[in-house]
Amino acid sequence: MDTAEYTGENGLIIQQVTGSGARAGSVRDAVESYGDMLFRLCLIMLRNYADAEDAVQESFIKYMQKAPIFTDQEHEKAWLLKVASNKCRDIIRYRSRHFTEPEEVLGNIPAMDRESSHILEALMELPEKFRLVLTLHYVEEYKVDQIAGMIGKSPSAVKMRLAKGRKLLEEKYRKEYL
Repeated sequence: MDTAEYTGENGLIIQQVTGSGARAGSVRDAVESYGDMLFRLCLIMLRNYADAEDAVQESFIKYMQKAPIFTDQEHEKAWLLKVASNKCRDIIRYRSRHFTEPEEVLGNIPAMDRESSHILEALMELPEKFRLVLTLHYVEEYKVDQIAGMIGKSPSAVKMRLAKGRKLLEEKYRKEYL
């Protein structure tokens, strides 16, 4: 068996054992197309650079192991987002049961302007259920109905989380940075 190695823009390395070689191209395409998006989602959910890298890598490992058949690219993207958010929840659950040293997240992110870094810090301090819907809606530009399908909630619940999340984000940002 051959081993193929792929590196995304954020430095993640994905290794795949290719027996038949049938999935090698599609895995590489998925890493190139969705790797950075998944990394942003995981970084916001986990607030830790190394854990975000791990969650993305585990998501692509599951992608390779399950070899799902998708109806279109949006289906594939939604599946990967769901897997990545579930991996993040697993890591958060693990952290709650085991002590881990905190890591300075924003020191590892490439340079961004001051206001953006403050908004990102405030977003990272929100509860996970609000961070997730805000990230999917405003960063990844998903519609409310699509988010509802991904997280298994009603569109009404997603709208409420968006409204509450925006309010919490504004309060936190005003309190900390203005």
